[in-house]
Amino acid sequence: MRAFYSDTFVLPLPAGHRFPMDKYRRLREAVAAEGLVAEERLAVPAAATDEELLRVHTADYLARVVEGRLSEQEQRRIGFPWSPALVERSRRSVGGTVAACRSALADGVAVNLAGGTHHAFADHGEGFCVFNDVAVAARAMSAEGLVERVAVVDLDVHQGNGTAAIFAGDPSVLTVSIHGRGNYPFVKQRSDLDLELDDGCGDAAYLEAVAGALDEVVAWRPGLAVYLAGADPYGGDRWGRLGLSLEGLAERDRRVLGGLEAAGVPVAVVMAGGYAAVDEVVAIHLETVRVAAGVASRRPAGRVAPGGAEGVAQRV
Repeated sequence: MRAFYSDTFVLPLPAGHRFPMDKYRRLREAVAAEGLVAEERLAVPAAATDEELLRVHTADYLARVVEGRLSEQEQRRIGFPWSPALVERSRRSVGGTVAACRSALADGVAVNLAGGTHHAFADHGEGFCVFNDVAVAARAMSAEGLVERVAVVDLDVHQGNGTAAIFAGDPSVLTVSIHGRGNYPFVKQRSDLDLELDDGCGDAAYLEAVAGALDEVVAWRPGLAVYLAGADPYGGDRWGRLGLSLEGLAERDRRVLGGLEAAGVPVAVVMAGGYAAVDEVVAIHLETVRVAAGVASRRPAGRVAPGGAEGVAQRV
């Protein structure tokens, strides 16, 4: 299994900023320490190119991000101050999901140890999301002729509003979101399948929703799935509110990845959100990677894309 990381590209955030940027470095170190991914298959992705980004984002928005012309209001909406490092980090995070999708098509499963920036729309960012990595990756796989149908399985606690808006009316992408009914974003977009859950729903109701969503995804017969394995449905998450246990989240991962494995659907896994104590967030993401590695260890290689997965990453 290949995994991609971009934690070496760090945002210079103000002291006390509420985004847990350090979780990415700590997750990569934990993955390496546990030997879940071979050293030669743990790599820094290439940065997403303008060509890739422009399949999703407007030329005006991309130019304003790259050139540092975002207004103060736009920066507040994103939640990060602009800097050249923000641009590079955002490109690399998107590049990680593009690389993970290519690798999943070659190997059956792959992981981006970041990504899941599902609140970015075509013409603006919000909610700690600058570019929409999943949308860019799905469009890249289509443009490269690697796959015809992509399913987005979004299990972050917040609806993937940007992803839903970008793919509205696009029959080549199935958008599925299981999220908190009363949580951000408070004005929802329409996914192909939205399953909204009440605050404090707990493991049983959540896993029932997962089972129903997975049935829909498998029946649609995608050539690739992108799984947003958010850590924020956890009961200890300060912005989550759904009340899942650690075991409930682990069971979620087993059901999603096991169900896609059984259906023969290659899957790229991205981390999405998590806002509990950093140790807990890292532990939740690490368990997701463990489950993915278990799938990889017993799964035959998927359809190999032309040229395989070579050229998608670099070692640093």
